[in-house]
Amino acid sequence: MKKFNLFKEIIVADKKLLDEAKNSDKIFGININGDIVYEPFKDDEILIFKNSANPTNDIFGKNYQVVEDGDRVLIKAFSNWQELIGLNTPRASYDDTTADGVAEFSNKELEEIGWHATEFNIDYRTLVELFEEKCDGILLCIEQEDPYQFSGLGFLSDNIHAKEVIYNFCKEKAQNLIKNDPDFALDKLTDDEEEAAEFFGII
Repeated sequence: MKKFNLFKEIIVADKKLLDEAKNSDKIFGININGDIVYEPFKDDEILIFKNSANPTNDIFGKNYQVVEDGDRVLIKAFSNWQELIGLNTPRASYDDTTADGVAEFSNKELEEIGWHATEFNIDYRTLVELFEEKCDGILLCIEQEDPYQFSGLGFLSDNIHAKEVIYNFCKEKAQNLIKNDPDFALDKLTDDEEEAAEFFGII
């Protein structure tokens, strides 16, 4: 996955298209590519801005840094991060914006894997790191080094591939535990562990 760190990124929008959107009386947004998009937004749209139903001349307000440069509008959006979480969470694959970390996946099949994986001591953090290392998508985040701060929303672009990656990882880990860890011996598995082993095709 590619990081889109709002602390570092400047989003560039077309001034003419933005003016047209402002004068359209429609609900619109600006995505991470700087494109002006209108409701209904696509399922994979990642927005750095959405206008209100009652826009004013200063549509961005105080939480954006905006500079007009000829026919371009340059936007820094990190100060509006809290609002962007609420705006984008409904379309995100997972939410890593709280101190508790990732608690679930929005895709039903990925969540089913994550749920069963916990029976073999595989947590969501481990699976998220696999997504971010091996899968395609965007990690919309604010990340700074000193003092370290991170908050992010993950958007997977291929759920089928992501499913294969974490399913195979969990199956191998569970097989090793059952083979090598006395606490996970087949005759000692709890009902939930047995169900998880069946889910991963081990028994």
